[in-house]
Amino acid sequence: MKIYADRFPTALRQLLTDLLVVVWVYASIRFALWLYDLVEKLAVPGRKLEGAGGGLADNLAEAGGKVGRVPLVGDELTAPFSRAADAARAVAEAGRDQQELVGQLALALAIAVLVFPLGLVLFGWLPLRVRWMRRAGSAQALASAPAGRDLLALRALAGQPLAKLTRIAPDVAEAWRRGDDATVDALAALELRRLGLKGGR
Repeated sequence: MKIYADRFPTALRQLLTDLLVVVWVYASIRFALWLYDLVEKLAVPGRKLEGAGGGLADNLAEAGGKVGRVPLVGDELTAPFSRAADAARAVAEAGRDQQELVGQLALALAIAVLVFPLGLVLFGWLPLRVRWMRRAGSAQALASAPAGRDLLALRALAGQPLAKLTRIAPDVAEAWRRGDDATVDALAALELRRLGLKGGR
């Protein structure tokens, strides 16, 4: 399977296109990562909330434990501390929920901005590139066999512009039907040139 054409202009165009695609994919991924990091910064208040709520809950629980050791009234004094600690834990949980939500949002946005550029590469550029490689590989294999060159010549007759065909011979179709070697070679070379490959035996 050929990756690049033999002829310089076509090969250069393919190489530049491939490099542009690589840069496009790299830039798209870098932008998606930057966007992810940017959105992730929205989780900072949630982390602070979780830390503050968790710390407050621990302190209140510790204070309630100490107050609970007071004889006779310890249990009644502990109840407000327990309720306050539960409220602080709820604040910490809200902070965790916010971080989780921000993380999901950051991931969804990063994937969303990658869908279009990667879709263009996977469904636009890549099929065309693979199709050229297959055609070029098949044409190169055909070019080495006499019957294959005849098929290339037939393809040139069917697909090349009339102006190019008449430059080969005034009645190029008749010359091809007669099996004129020079005409068949010229037509095969014309088809190979269209793919950016070198003609000639």
